[in-house]
This record gives sequence, C-alpha cells and structure tokens, in this order.
Amino acid sequence: MTPTQWDLPPELCCRPMAFVALTGLDVVYNAVHRAIWDAFCVNRRADRVPISFKVLPGDHEYPKCRTKRTSYEWYIPKGILKTSWMNKHLNMVPALVVLFYELDWDEVQWKEKQLECATKVEIVRTSLQGRNTKVAVVLIQKKTPLPPGEDVMASERAGALCNACDLSGKFLFVLPHTDHLVGYIIRLENAFYEHAQTYYHNEIRRVKSHKEFLNKTTHQLLFVRHQFKIAFFSELKQDTQNALKHYKSAYGLVHELRAHETNILEIKTLAGFINYKICRLCFQHNTPLDAIAQFRKHIDLCKKKIGSAELAFEHAAWMSKQFQSFGDLFDEAIKLGLTAIQTQNPGFYYQQAAHYAQERKRQAVQLCGSPELSTGCPPPDPLDTPTAVLDFYGQRAWRQGHQSIDPPDPEKEKRGILGLQGKEREVPHSELIIALLSNAVAQFKKYKCPRMKGHLMVQMGEEYYHTKDYAKALKLLDYVMCDYRTERWWNLLTSILSTALRCSYLMAQVKDYVAYGMELVGRASSLPEDQKSRIEKNLFKVLMKEVPEAEPDCDPAAVRAAHALWSERAAQAAEDEVMVEAQDCVPFVQCKARFLHPSFHLDVPVQLHIFLRADCPHPVHFSKLCVSLSNQDYNQYCCVSEGSSESQGLCLLPGQTHMFAFRFVARTEDVGKKIEITGVDLILGRESERCVFLNWRGGGGDTASAHEALQASRSFKRRDRLPEQQVDWDTVTIQASTMIISRVPRISVQLLHSPPALSNEMYCMTITIQSLEDTVAQDVKLTAGLKPGQDANLTQTTHVTLDGSEACDDSHPALLPDIDVGDLQPQEKVEKPLYIRCSTTGSRIFLVHVAYTMNACIEGKDIVCKCHKDETVTIETVIPFEVAVKFMSTKFEHLDRVFVDVPFLLMTDILSSSPWPLHLLSSRLQLAPSMAAVDQPQCQVEHVVLQTGESASECFCLTCPPAPHGGSTAASGQYIISWRRDSENVPVVSSVIPLPHVALETIPLYIHADLPSFGRVRESLPVRYHIQNRTGLVQEVEMSVEPSDAFMFSGLKQVRFRILPGEEQQMLYNFYPLTAGYQSLPLLSIELLRLPRLSTQLLQRFLPSRIFVKPQGRLGDDASIAAA
Repeated sequence: MTPTQWDLPPELCCRPMAFVALTGLDVVYNAVHRAIWDAFCVNRRADRVPISFKVLPGDHEYPKCRTKRTSYEWYIPKGILKTSWMNKHLNMVPALVVLFYELDWDEVQWKEKQLECATKVEIVRTSLQGRNTKVAVVLIQKKTPLPPGEDVMASERAGALCNACDLSGKFLFVLPHTDHLVGYIIRLENAFYEHAQTYYHNEIRRVKSHKEFLNKTTHQLLFVRHQFKIAFFSELKQDTQNALKHYKSAYGLVHELRAHETNILEIKTLAGFINYKICRLCFQHNTPLDAIAQFRKHIDLCKKKIGSAELAFEHAAWMSKQFQSFGDLFDEAIKLGLTAIQTQNPGFYYQQAAHYAQERKRQAVQLCGSPELSTGCPPPDPLDTPTAVLDFYGQRAWRQGHQSIDPPDPEKEKRGILGLQGKEREVPHSELIIALLSNAVAQFKKYKCPRMKGHLMVQMGEEYYHTKDYAKALKLLDYVMCDYRTERWWNLLTSILSTALRCSYLMAQVKDYVAYGMELVGRASSLPEDQKSRIEKNLFKVLMKEVPEAEPDCDPAAVRAAHALWSERAAQAAEDEVMVEAQDCVPFVQCKARFLHPSFHLDVPVQLHIFLRADCPHPVHFSKLCVSLSNQDYNQYCCVSEGSSESQGLCLLPGQTHMFAFRFVARTEDVGKKIEITGVDLILGRESERCVFLNWRGGGGDTASAHEALQASRSFKRRDRLPEQQVDWDTVTIQASTMIISRVPRISVQLLHSPPALSNEMYCMTITIQSLEDTVAQDVKLTAGLKPGQDANLTQTTHVTLDGSEACDDSHPALLPDIDVGDLQPQEKVEKPLYIRCSTTGSRIFLVHVAYTMNACIEGKDIVCKCHKDETVTIETVIPFEVAVKFMSTKFEHLDRVFVDVPFLLMTDILSSSPWPLHLLSSRLQLAPSMAAVDQPQCQVEHVVLQTGESASECFCLTCPPAPHGGSTAASGQYIISWRRDSENVPVVSSVIPLPHVALETIPLYIHADLPSFGRVRESLPVRYHIQNRTGLVQEVEMSVEPSDAFMFSGLKQVRFRILPGEEQQMLYNFYPLTAGYQSLPLLSIELLRLPRLSTQLLQRFLPSRIFVKPQGRLGDDASIAAA
C-alpha cells in the first residue's frame, strides 16, 4: 500500500458531468475544426450546460460491454464497487457520440459524401456494440441555412442522409461556420445535453431492473452497489435531489453488511465514499446543518470499527482522512458563500484530522518496530497486483474478491500484514501532521480564535522538532511564547521553553540558548530546582566559551553534532556579545528603576535608584550596570562596573533585593524638560570571554511584573519585617521619568486693584514686586496682561498699557512681555501700575509673570538658576450703566412713529449698574442729518455722581424734516456720555450709545394752539388755533367746536374755509372757564373734504386737551394786600 491510499479518488471528488465524445474533428491541422473545439471548451461560462467534452478519433475503441446477466441465482459478488467503474462512466463511456462531417446541402458529390458519412457512423456504432450510447451527426457547412421549409433541397437531402445513416431526425444537426459560431455551439450543447439526460435516465432504469433478481442472503453487496450506481447516474443527469436520496439509501445498506476483519476495510472505504457524496450534496443544496449531522453520524458509526489490532494505524489514518475531507468540503462551501461562525468552522475538523494523524504516528511507532520489518518482505511482494491497482475499493491485494470471514491463507495474511507495516514505516507522518495543523491554524486565524491557533502552533513546533527541522520549530515556538507569557500560562510556557532550549542547543544558537535558559531558571519556570541549577551552570559555561552539557531527551546523534557545533562557536568571535531584551521575556534577574521624586528643582541634585533581584538558584556576578537617560550627557554619572568604588555589590544573591544609587546635577537648559530612563543594561560575563547584555527598556519590569505588582497591591498578606538595609521588593514602584523645574523663587508679587472692572474704562491694577533673596536678583523681567490660551475674542477686546495718561485703543496689545525692571537688591520693592481696558463684559484671567536669574553653587558646581513666579487673577467686567431711549410727544405721550416737521421729545434715562460711584462729566447729542433740534441741546447731567441703582434723565426737543428720498424711517444719531469712576484719577471714558431709528410719517394738515399756561374762573381765556396746509392742493376745511360744561366760549362754533398750499389759517376763540381745577378744553373737530380718511383723532393729538383753572380771587383782598 502506498502512503496516498487514503486519499479519495479524483473521480469521486470531481463534479460528475455528462460525457459527450466528439469525433471527426481535426483540431491540430484544421483551423475550422479548432475554432469549433475552442467554442466548446474554452472560457465556458457558469450558465452553460454541464457537459464534459472529449475529442476522439472516429475508430476509437470504447470499453467492451460485458455480456448481460440473465440470472443472479448462483452469482456471488466479489466486492462492492469496482475501482474502474466511476472513471469508466466519467471519461470512457460517452452518453452521446457526435460525428462532425463537412457537408453542404449543395455539395456536387453528394452521393459519395453521403456514403462516406454513413460509413463513419457505422464504424462508431460498431465500436459501441452493446452500449446504449446514441450517435449524432453534425454537418459543418459554410453557408448560413435558410429558415425551415424554405430550402426544399435541404429537406430532401436531410431525409436521405438520415435514412442512409439509420438516424432519427433528432440526431442530425447543422453547424454553419459563420460569425455567430458560439451561438450555434450553445444551441448544439443544449440538444446534446437533452440526449445525454435520456441516456443516463435509461441507465438508471436498467440498474433498477436488476433489483427483482436479488436476494438479501447472498446479494447484500449488490444492493449497496446498485444504489450507488443509481445515485452516480443521477449526478451525471444533474438530478442532485434524487442522487442524495439514493446515496443515503446506499449509506444505510452499507452499515447493514456483516462486518468482520476481512471486509471491515472495504465497508469503511465505501462508507467514507458515500458519506463524502452526501455531505458534498448537502453543502451544494445549502443545508450545512444536514451535512454536519451526517458527518457526526458517520463518525459515530465508524470510529469503533478498528479491524485488525496489528493494523490499528490504518483506522487512525482513515479517520484522519474523513475529518480532512469534510474540512475541505466545509472550506469550499465557505468560499462559495456559506457563512461560518467561530465555534463551527473547518479548523475544528482539520484539528481532529491532525489528532488522528498523530494517533496514527504513535501506533505506527508501536506496531511497526518489529525487527522483521527492517529486512523487508521476501519476494513475492504480497502488496503487488497484476494490474498495479485493486479490482474493488477497500480490498487487500493478496486476497481480492474474498468475502469469507476467515482468510484463505494464514501465511499470506501474515505476510500481507508485515508488508503493510513495512509500508507504514516509510510514511512521513510528521509532514502529514504539519500540513493538517497548518490548515487548522489558518482557519482559526481567519475566525479569530487566538488560543486555538497558539495551541496548534505549539504542536506544529513539536512536530518540526521530531523531524529535526529545529529552525522552523524554534520560529513557531518563539511566536507562541509571547501569548503564553501575556496570559500567564507558566506551566505551558515552561514546556515550550524546554523544547525551544533543546532546539537552540542542537543548533548551537548562542543567543537563543542564553535567552531561553535565563527564562527557564527564573521565577516563571515550573522546573524543579535541580533542573534550574543544571541550566544555570550551562549558561555560565556558555559565557566562558565552554561547551554546555546536553539537554535531556535529545537524540544521541544530534547531540554529537551539536557538540561539534558548540566547539566551533567557542573558537569564533561572531557571537561574543549577546543582547537579550528583558521586557520580552521573564528573565532570572528583575530590575526596577525609579527617580526619588516626580520632579526636582534645579538647585537640588537628581537622585536615581536601581533595584535588582535574582530569582535563580545560585548567586549571579555581573561586570557592569549602566543606565541610559534621554539626555545622554547624564549617562556618565549612572554607571557602575568592576574596579570602581561601588563595585562591591556586583554579586546578586538569590531572593535578595540590591539597590544602586546614582545622583547628578541637572543643567540650566533642561529646566522645564522631562528626563526619562530609556534603558537599563546589566552586563554578565567579561569582555575577554563572552558577555550578555540584559536590557530593560524604560524603567525596568518584564512580562510578568505588571501583574505581580497588581497582585501585591491587592494582597492583604502580612509582610515579614526585613533588616534595615534590605528592601521589600513588592513595595518598590517604577518611576521612569522626572521633571526638572526651576528653583523655588524667593520673591513677593502682590496685586492691588478694585474689582469688578467696568466696560471700556481704564482699570488700574498696581503690581508690587519685592525681593526676598539673600543676594541680588538679576535681570528681573515682568510680563503682564491677559493670560494666553483663552478665547480669541477676549484677546481682541482686551488691551493693556503702562501709561495711564490716555485711554488705550485697539493698537495696544493684550499682553505686555518682558518689561525690564532691572536688578533688585535684597528686600527692595518696585511698583508698576497696569492699566487694562476691556471693551466687552465677562470673566478674564490676567497673568503676572516675574522672571529673574540667580547664581548658585550645587555640590561644588556653579550654575545659573532661572527663577520665575506667576500670579493669576480673575477679573469680572461689567457694564457701568444702561441707557434707555424713548420718543414722546410734546404732551409726553409715547410715540411709535413721528410726523414730518412736527416737534417731538427724545428722553434718555441713564441707570447706574456699577458697584462704584460714577461721575458723569458731560453728555452730548450727535444728531443724524435726518434730525434737527428745536433749540440748542444743553447737557442736563453735567458733573452728576450716580450711586448704584440711581438714574439720570435728559430731554431733548427735536423735529424731523422731510426725508430727501421719501424714506419711511429716519436715523436718530448718537448719544455720547463722558464718565469715569468717582474719586479716582483715571482718564475719562467716552461711551457712545447709538440711538434707534424712528418710523417717519407725513401728515396733510397740522394744527397747534397758543394759549396761556393757566386760566382763572370767570375770566376770559384767549386761544388761537393755527391750521397749516402741508399738501400741494387747496384744502377745504370744515371746523367745529363742541360745547363743554366747564367752559363758555365766543367765536365761530362751526365754519368752513379753504387753505392754500403751504399757507396757514388762524382761528381765535375766547373761552370762559366756569369751574376751577384741571378741566378738559372744548373739543375741536376738523374734517378735510378732499381727504375724508384723515382721522379727527389724529389731529387732536397735536392740541392740548386739558388746562388748569385757578379759582376766582376777591378784589378787596388783593388791594389790601397790595397796599400792605
């Protein structure tokens, strides 16, 4: 048996398609025939019918048909399925033979051509003697045929040709060789497919007809065979549902067969074939759960059918192949669109296949180690067959066709078993296992199962180790170690490290051997102490360029080769320096580095402590300890080596914490910068021999230290008291960086001001700086103003200056940098006033930054210390006052619009909202061109001081001339107030308040009255009414005076008159008051006959409605008073 005997035959795995043979085509020398053949087979799309074409010569010999059996009465089958049957019907026995012949309907030599064609058809029929295969003829013609019925000659000659060839009309076709060749070929294919369907349908009926001759006593094998054939023919017919049905019937029948050692392999083989077909069709029908259920059932039924104990490895190989085949089917279905999940994917089946392959290897080592196998089988070889292939699937070569329970020849059986065991010894088991594991790893990687992937990669590494491919084994194991360290699987990591150490030893890889050895003797290793001690001694042998002792469980021959390699390495200088990254593993030395404080002032030395601890069985001597910092200029102060004054502690005792202290003075230019520990290097060995650089990035620690520190912080376990000079390792924390900050300033900065600030005022803040230093503070600089980093709008609306004599404008900055103050003697004090103008309200943060330099001597080193002190203050800006503006009539009534050339009042109310008294120096009205003052405006609030909540008002009488362009609104102008805080000598602030626009309206008639300010009872009260026509037309006016109980009057009670454009009419009345007090004047009613819509109420708004009437006095009293 060959190592590939367990592979499924290719004719079983392929998709069955109808086989159609093409004859009469010369595809080598005839271009037309080649084009026809290419149209059939090249670039076939998925929508074309499934047919397998093959070009055969006209006299091709097809497989002979056996004589049909008429009775099965005495027939005993020799096996279930012949090895040649599937291939015969896929590639040898066609469902249809198509003869291509070049013949046009108008051929001159028609008779001769017809006879030649009939002869070729007869030759094909003769070679198909006994088969149900039909023959079809395709005439290759140069001209495009006419539609049916139009070409009489074609119809006649087609009938004659069919008679001559003994063909039905359905089997004669015409193929014009034109530009549309592919279209004609597709039509031909469809016709061929229908004939092939008929052929396979007849074959299924033929097989089914045998069932009535069979009995279940002697023909059980035939029941299985016939069901398989019917299913296979159904597949060729593309009837997959019917095929699945018969495959399932065949699967049930094959497990009904009586199993014994002589036929168990045949039963399992056929069961595997049929299971493969069922699962494939289930996936094809998009029912993956049915496929999985069928496969599980298959495994449950077959996993205990082991067979001969001496050939148990065959069962493991068969089981492995079953899982691998199903995994391939599952993966193929996924590529075609099936969706898999993390817990159900092909990787699990490949993993099981690898598991059984490993079991096969184990059993092969156990069963195939007999000394008889080393000499080989004496001839003849029991595994040889006359045809080099078996007649039936799953049978033994030395007893083919034997169906009895007992073997025919025990001696042959023994020789056959020995031959199989000998062949098994030649099988490359590890290669098979690695290939399966690789497939499983790819699947688990695809479906994001990292732990399964890592587990299988470990198995792959071990298999590579067994095949002595140590480089690949080391590569795989090293890849997996990172995950096992991160997840803290220490026992598994120890096992992997042990295998990796053996690989590196056998390859004499110095760096890998040292790295893995350091980890195996450390705290993460679960090896016993004696093994750790042995490995540690080997490490120091490597450092001294000696050959280490061999690792246990290594092949003796490989150990001898490794010893020679180590000797060569010792003579070479290529690997005298080995770098090991401690962060990537868990070495036998731990390191923690920490600065004593997160920050150091410039005048204080920086202190750095390095803590080391050894976890190995024996003390460790090292030759040098170096600390690398981000500023390399300090590295010279952080190093200890053999021969130095601090070298007494270069030996690390197991389990004890050792501390190394370093200190240095920072430089002035590093103020404000961070100093970081970039690495710690511990050098083992000497430069004259071989040295190992154990490097920790940053402040130390390794893969396990972070979790250990977390566990220690959560632990409530009481720690033992340690001697004074020893440190508890768990209490040490890593501080890998520190900040150099400036020297603590000894200077006083005080800010004197009166918040809140008022909008647009020159707000004064006095800055007082006093030196508290013992020596002169040199080069004192002051930076004051708005603190950077705030809203950009605040920067644009805040302005500062040192000059308080005038208000600052938008050209002044928000921050004044580096104001030179000079040198300050001890206790000297300097004051600087800062004036701030904020044009918007809100909170602002102001910064006062004072910087200076000092000379200092630190540990004998002179440095220049730059000191600074910052003071910030938040100042709220509020509005000083609010201004309310109102438009009123001369009767002090509110106006929502004003009339052209009619006087009205502008009222302004100033309400103080400042917490401080406000001194209003002056105010003025800046009118727009569309406004005019009746009288010269005078300031009415000059030098008024407003307390919080108090208000001051002003009143201005204005008129609005006609708008030049007839606009409906008019601008009013601006109201300007000059003010400042009371009792402070600061510049005056001018606040400009824009006045609102006012709606403008024209009136055709304006009326006003002249009358005294008061009247007296029973004394004449003259009233003159002025009526103006403001239109361009003559207006006819009807005026009347309504009577009143409080007055008598003389004058025209009702009158009608005309007023010329722009002219004025005056009406004089004498009112005679009858009652004292505030009295309503007689109501004047005016109507314009040309403008009836003009409201009388509108005109009455311009006239006084009430007047105060004094009581009547006595003349005698007045005279006596005057005489007195």
